[in-house]
Amino acid sequence: MNIIRRKTREIKIGDKIIGGDNPILIQSMTTTKTLNITDTVNQIIKLENAGCEIVRVAIPDMESAKAISEIKDRISIPLVGDIHFDYKLAVEAIKNGIDKIRINPGNIGSPERVKAIVDEALKNDIPLRVGVNGGSLERDIVSKYGGITAEGLVESALKQVSLLEKYEFENIVVAIKSSNIKTTIESYRKLSNFMDYPFHIGITEAGTKFAGTVKSSIGIGNLLLNGYGDTLRVSLTGDPIEEILVGKEILSALEIRKFGINVISCPTCGRTNIDIENIALEISQRYSNLNSDINVAVMGCAVNGPGEAREADVGVAGGIGEGLIFKKGKIIRKVKEEDIVEELSKEIDEMIR
Repeated sequence: MNIIRRKTREIKIGDKIIGGDNPILIQSMTTTKTLNITDTVNQIIKLENAGCEIVRVAIPDMESAKAISEIKDRISIPLVGDIHFDYKLAVEAIKNGIDKIRINPGNIGSPERVKAIVDEALKNDIPLRVGVNGGSLERDIVSKYGGITAEGLVESALKQVSLLEKYEFENIVVAIKSSNIKTTIESYRKLSNFMDYPFHIGITEAGTKFAGTVKSSIGIGNLLLNGYGDTLRVSLTGDPIEEILVGKEILSALEIRKFGINVISCPTCGRTNIDIENIALEISQRYSNLNSDINVAVMGCAVNGPGEAREADVGVAGGIGEGLIFKKGKIIRKVKEEDIVEELSKEIDEMIR
């Protein structure tokens, strides 16, 4: 199925560009204290190795804002600063080389304070992300609509974007999120009628690894299938590496971008006589950073196994403590269970050379 993407303007973030026909980029946010430069840099490097393309850090105080310069010197992906309430933190972060600022203009204070951020952003040619969340929606808007609604979120976003445009600032990315999937989807759909700024998409406060992955996959997947989204963050409680892995899997499953190899594995049943789960997991992890169209089948028994393995580029069908390695529909050899991962990897490596 061809997905028709919403037409948006291009916005440059560091050495990356989002919007237009550019790839949909994956973001995450560090969990370290930003003023602890070593820990923050180490986590960013781990995130980048996992596939993170833009990373955000919290800037709750002036020491964190001043740490940006050194952090930037030690990383290679664009850095975004997350600012709330104090406009001086945004100004200082920009002076220290941040690549983008995420603000909620509604909690920054007076228009003059917002203008101070805009002036510094214009001077340094960096974008601002307007971030509207259900949890921080203005009280008057919540009262007007009788709760957190798509209409209220859109009204807030339009008001905040208009304030930036008032100061002739259009280097803008917009995020409009709720922890409610339906509200989030409806908000982006409605907002798309009013602007062509790139959208940062996600389900905010989605939850723990399992529940958050389910909610994010449904919400982000729906938005992407309908053409909305130029960059995304999967918001999970826990290790941010998981956010990257889920984001890559969503884009891969929708065939929007390719990450790793396509591993086809059976759900297992009482006929399975090999450790299919760990074999499939290890193969997936070994080739998680390989961008390839190779299809690898890891099947547990002879019911569907040989058929699926024959259809794949390479695969294994399990027996009792052993497996048959298939390549392009032909049996290559029989191997012991403990040798399956290595033998299958040999065939994959041969195909990608």
